[in-house]
Amino acid sequence: MGGPTLEMEPVEPQSLKKLSLKSLKRSLDLFSPIHGQFAAPDPESKKIRMSHKINVEYGGIKTAPAQPSRQVDSGAGNQGSVPSNALALTGPSDSRNSQKEGAQNALVVGPSLQPKGQNDVGNSGKSTAITSASAPFSERLTTSAIIERIPSKWPRPVWHRPWKNYRVISGHLGWVRSVAFDPSNNWFCTGSADRTIKIWDVASGRLKLTLTGHIEQIRGLAVSNKHTYMFSAGDDKQVKCWDLEQNKVIRSYHGHLSGVYCLALHPTIDILLTGGRDSVCRVWDIRTKMQIFALSGHDNTVCSVFTRPTDPQVVTGSHDTTIKFWDLRYGKTMSTLTHHKKSVRAMAPHPKEHSFASASADNTKKFSLPKGEFLHNMLSQQKTIINTMAVNEDGVMATGGDNGSLWFWDWRSGHNFQQAQTIVQPGSLDSEAGIYALSYDVTGTRLVSCEADKTIKMWKEDEAATEQTHPLNFKPPKDIRRF
Repeated sequence: MGGPTLEMEPVEPQSLKKLSLKSLKRSLDLFSPIHGQFAAPDPESKKIRMSHKINVEYGGIKTAPAQPSRQVDSGAGNQGSVPSNALALTGPSDSRNSQKEGAQNALVVGPSLQPKGQNDVGNSGKSTAITSASAPFSERLTTSAIIERIPSKWPRPVWHRPWKNYRVISGHLGWVRSVAFDPSNNWFCTGSADRTIKIWDVASGRLKLTLTGHIEQIRGLAVSNKHTYMFSAGDDKQVKCWDLEQNKVIRSYHGHLSGVYCLALHPTIDILLTGGRDSVCRVWDIRTKMQIFALSGHDNTVCSVFTRPTDPQVVTGSHDTTIKFWDLRYGKTMSTLTHHKKSVRAMAPHPKEHSFASASADNTKKFSLPKGEFLHNMLSQQKTIINTMAVNEDGVMATGGDNGSLWFWDWRSGHNFQQAQTIVQPGSLDSEAGIYALSYDVTGTRLVSCEADKTIKMWKEDEAATEQTHPLNFKPPKDIRRF
């Protein structure tokens, strides 16, 4: 009879992470019996480590070619009388032993300096040698001891008066989605979800005219400064040209396959640009109604567009998070900016400078033109979807959020100097505190906001405010995010 067979116990499969943790625990149990306490610091190892770091960091300066120098007796205390560019930091030992170990532990900075012994200090033109021997041990061994404290180069913001709401206009029966000012600054027009365009007097805020013709909400408006024309675009895929002498539609531009979200007029040529949910920015000849180009390249809705007289003449922002510059001669992309992480719903060019800002839910960024180089982020985050933005010539930028926040920024520095919150019309829900469109008037002294509570609000600077009543609370940023 054979003996009893031994059955091997099945080995439980273990992950690599679990095995490595077991191994780590064994090592700790073996080498570190006192888990609650750190090992005592070893001054000798710290000294070697710091000497090595200093040698790696400044080894190249130590081996720089020496210029003719005369010897200075270090015990005579003549360092103040001999000009030099030297900055010497002694090693970790105290001042009595510093002379013995000076050659190996001294940190010497200066282009014309080379250590030759404990009593040699190189001399060059016109500055004094500094020896930081009396500083604490830990401070002497860090490079912070020799870094010059320079003031922040971040531009200090210009003081601006805070803005206040001085008029609320109601009259629309739906969300107010778009606004445009007349070049003469006498009236402005608003487009709404109630499918009407209303024209208002700037000075009094009274209704002058109501235009009907769209069958969906009106998302984009523009008024020509060369003709008596106004252009409108909406979710009904229609782009219309209105003659304001006859107050009726004289042209329609057909071609969009879905809702049209944004509209812009070229400042010098008679062309119209529209962007929409079909991911295309279309270029129209105003007079002939012909589509000149379909600028295709975006992967999602084109929700913001502006034009310039010089290249890049067309700039579009999209829900695909990119901003594209377009060459209007060939209908091709010049460059694509991929700095944003969320939809670029709003863009605004500066009226004087060659730069523009773009806003998305992650950040508001500033870019230069014509190259599109990233300049900087605005110094605060609005932390909401930003639907619209506007800039005036004084460098005040306003951004309107989906939660009813209206923030005012200093353009040059990116400092947020005012955070206003719109108040909904009585009878509206708090969730209807969204701002959909912003526009300054021609002078830049009045701001119009179009909101989800069906009202139009007008803002102006508070004349009574001074730098004493509203001081500038600005701290320059420590680190700038470069993305």
